Amino acid sequence: MAKMKKSTDSHNYSSSENARREFGISIQELEKLMQKRGHEGIKQLNETYGGLSGIEQKLKTNLINGLSGDDNDLSTRMVAFGRNELPPKPPKTFLRLVLDALLDVRLVQPIIFAIILFALSFYYPSGETFEAGAKPKEANVALIESLVIIIAVIVVVLVTAFNDLTKERQFRDLQSKIEADQKFNVIRGSQVHQIPITDIVVGDICQITHGDLLPADGIVVQSNNLKVDESSLTGEIDLIKKHESEDPFLLSGTHIMEGNGKMLVLAVGTHSQMGMIYKLLDEIKEENNDNKKQNAAVNNQGATTLQEVIPDNVNQATTKDDFDRFEFEERPNLQRKLTELPNLIAYAGRRIFILIVLVLLVPFVIKEFVERREWSDKFRSRVVGYLVTGITLLIVSVPEGVPLVATISLAYTVKKMMKDNNLVRHLDACETIGNVTTICVDKTGILTTNCMTVVQVYVAEKHWKNIENSTKEIIIPANTKEFIIEGISVNTNYSSKILSSAEQETLPKQIGNKTECSLLGFVNALEGNYDEIRTHYPEEKFIHVYKFNSLRKNMSTVIRRSDSTVRMYTKGATEIVLKKCKTILNHNGDIIPFSTVDYDRLIETIIEPMASDGLRTICLAYRDFSSNRLPDWNDETSVVDQLTCICICGIGDSVGPEVPIAITKCRNAGIAVKMVTEDNINSARLIAFKCGIITHNDNFLMLESKEFNRRIRSETNGEVEQNLFDKVWPYLCVLARSSPQDKYVLVRGIMASKINPIREIVAVTGNGTNDAPALRKADIGFAMGIQGTDTAKQASDIILIDDNLNSIVKAIMWSRNIYDSIKKSLQFQLTVNIVVVLCAFIGACIVRDSPLRGVQMLWIYLIMNILALLALIIEVPTEELLTCEPYRRIQPIISRTMMKKIIGHTIYQLVVMLFILLAGPKIFNIDDGRPVDSIFKPSQHFTMIFNVFVLMTLFNAINCRKIHDEKNIFHGISKNSIFYGIWIITFIVQIVLVQYSSFIFSCVALTFEQWIWCLLFGVSVLLWNQMLNLIPVTRNMPILGASNVYELALRGELDREEQSRPEASLTKDKHFDHQE
Repeated sequence: MAKMKKSTDSHNYSSSENARREFGISIQELEKLMQKRGHEGIKQLNETYGGLSGIEQKLKTNLINGLSGDDNDLSTRMVAFGRNELPPKPPKTFLRLVLDALLDVRLVQPIIFAIILFALSFYYPSGETFEAGAKPKEANVALIESLVIIIAVIVVVLVTAFNDLTKERQFRDLQSKIEADQKFNVIRGSQVHQIPITDIVVGDICQITHGDLLPADGIVVQSNNLKVDESSLTGEIDLIKKHESEDPFLLSGTHIMEGNGKMLVLAVGTHSQMGMIYKLLDEIKEENNDNKKQNAAVNNQGATTLQEVIPDNVNQATTKDDFDRFEFEERPNLQRKLTELPNLIAYAGRRIFILIVLVLLVPFVIKEFVERREWSDKFRSRVVGYLVTGITLLIVSVPEGVPLVATISLAYTVKKMMKDNNLVRHLDACETIGNVTTICVDKTGILTTNCMTVVQVYVAEKHWKNIENSTKEIIIPANTKEFIIEGISVNTNYSSKILSSAEQETLPKQIGNKTECSLLGFVNALEGNYDEIRTHYPEEKFIHVYKFNSLRKNMSTVIRRSDSTVRMYTKGATEIVLKKCKTILNHNGDIIPFSTVDYDRLIETIIEPMASDGLRTICLAYRDFSSNRLPDWNDETSVVDQLTCICICGIGDSVGPEVPIAITKCRNAGIAVKMVTEDNINSARLIAFKCGIITHNDNFLMLESKEFNRRIRSETNGEVEQNLFDKVWPYLCVLARSSPQDKYVLVRGIMASKINPIREIVAVTGNGTNDAPALRKADIGFAMGIQGTDTAKQASDIILIDDNLNSIVKAIMWSRNIYDSIKKSLQFQLTVNIVVVLCAFIGACIVRDSPLRGVQMLWIYLIMNILALLALIIEVPTEELLTCEPYRRIQPIISRTMMKKIIGHTIYQLVVMLFILLAGPKIFNIDDGRPVDSIFKPSQHFTMIFNVFVLMTLFNAINCRKIHDEKNIFHGISKNSIFYGIWIITFIVQIVLVQYSSFIFSCVALTFEQWIWCLLFGVSVLLWNQMLNLIPVTRNMPILGASNVYELALRGELDREEQSRPEASLTKDKHFDHQE
């Protein structure tokens, strides 16, 4: 630890010297500057470095144009100030994982026995007499059977270590993918570039806007109403306002909640404030692991406490989300279930081991004692053989591969989901999405194509329709046209723009906010040039900006047009902006009064018809101020008022062609889809009908935010009451004019609902900063990969790379496929386990020996794990997965149908093996292989038992591909080359082992006729499976591990309303006013 610390300090000293030599300022000086912050930091900035311009000169950058982008310059900065990345936590080596596995309590006892038995197998005194040639052969058999236990332990240890290694690599790969996809806008060479956050260097000028998660420390160089959430570092709950002259310091890991601006990067990586905390926590963890210290102190030539190292005002209780990249360890619910199962089986296995050894050993010892035989090494070998059989059975009986099944299945699914445009941030999301019963989706970008255009416009007292094809026919006064072009150009985010396509038939590419892009497209259609206007009015010269948010629902930008005039442009939701208008531009471009009567007329004749056509309406307005009498810009209520309406734009966004199909799939899958939108209810209704969220036959409810809150809140205190909420949400299909708070209330309320005794599992989509609470609250949060802000992505479980509803449906399919794949594997493994244990036990009771030898059981153990881990869990999901109800999280992993199959095949295979054991010699005309005088010798009799069991296991693997009583078990098998490839190879190896490795596997080569009998018994498992399919599964059958509530629901002992899905069970209620 000290050596690592010394190496780190040496590297920091070298980097600091490089920074001072190249730029005249060191890393430590920049760190101290960022630690001060506030008024103290501003004072130091001005007095020590000559203010912002002084830092600009020292770092050799330009606050307007940014860095040049020269590769040599960027490399020099990385060397001098470090890279913007944190050193990854060193992974455990495979050897360390093997040692950890060896310390497992379940393996300590077998390891001790293995060592003892291995030593005893070499003990054969020279004075002992044997039959001719018996001594070396018997000695070799005893040695081989003793080695079986050691090999079994090694296999278990390697499987466990590989499982842990796979999980750790999976976590790291997933986290690396998340970090690699994080990009940020920087200005280099006067151009805006989107680069990975790891490429950001000290001296870069970053564009920051609401929703961003800051990737580095820096200082504000330009601010438009910039407000930051620093609670993750400082613990300060209130938003902190940032300005060039007031607290300009920005910290990595904090969230931009409002406004936008530019930042000069001063510290990156481990030299940033968040990076210093990561590094410090890593050091403390190392010290605690080494038991050198028990407190949070770091030694470096003297005691430095945690509070001294962490910068001023930094809260030590940093949230878990901020440390996702530092400690990325999760244990999904499914993995917990699968981890508990081997422990339970191991508990039973230890008792069966003792029982079998006693059944074998006690009668043998008693017989030897009664007959007073001489205690020879031959009998000592027999005792060793009994112990080998028991211990091997103990190890083989425990399905160590069960937890690995979940790990490999999750790893495989995560990679496949990535190809289907789902970036999984949290592993438990892979399993939870398959449990989802309700999805709350946004309209824009999810249900619609998110390629918006201005379709209709009300301007100059005339309503123009179908203008997306041509705007040349529109007659607009010159001054009104100028208002539209200039207002849209400056009152939109400058990151929003339209890139012309190189191909004539391809639509222009919209970058940034799609609504703003549609307005910019209208500017282009009016032959305006927004780039020129933006150049004339750079963001640095804005007097004030009221950024759009979910509460404000509009955006206003104040610019100076002349020495005497300051103008404010406003755009936003029509109902809100239009209410603030007192005048309007007429057909001549003149200003005329706008009354309440005019407002109502426009709502009825313009806005509602546009909304009925499925259009989002945006009102554009302006207000002029005299330079001599400027208002208090902080008084937004009085400033954004007395407006003049310019025009009303109707923006169209068509429903994606795949959306209705996806909605239908969700309905068939037992998932209710609820649309949450900021649009008015008329527009929302049309889109909902087009998507299939509502139909004319549905008993549905559509509400706007105001009415929704009135119905669910108490009249006395205004708080949400669950009983009122439960009367609304089952019918609610569309929530219009909603806010992020409404979305959060909806998600929380559905999750807390008691209508269904088994809790609803809720998924929600979101793209904005204010959607983060709902994304975090929901069981599954989907953030938009294209539209989504960094804050939304940080709060999500899965990122939709393409912002497409169809990707959510694919995620549901993959998740359900995980459950089915694991169920297939479990059904197969448990059948093998139970048959092996019971066969050994019954055989011990009947013939005083196990019909299966230790080496044979090891081969069966390998078959079981190889087929279960590779052949059965790697299945491609099919559409059939979307025709059944969601899996419930409290639902046991072993279903009634699985129990029927496990018990049924166990009974059949045991009957077949006991039949061969007892009647085989007579039926097949072979010698009886049962031990004589307690001495086991290989025989065709016991070889057939072994061969039949392996073949029945192989053919049962085909049965286990279907777990829902499907008749055609071969359906889709040709698409799974891994399955039939492993199956054929295993079959060929079995032939070789029986015919050509007889001595090692205690076998005698079988004849062709005997092989035919073995194959018939193997194939008969397929026919037996069809007979089991005919046995009905009743609700009165118990389920292993099911809760009382789940049992009651399935038995039908709950009310009809409680046992079914709310959407399916609730009928018309007089308390509801359903809208159609």
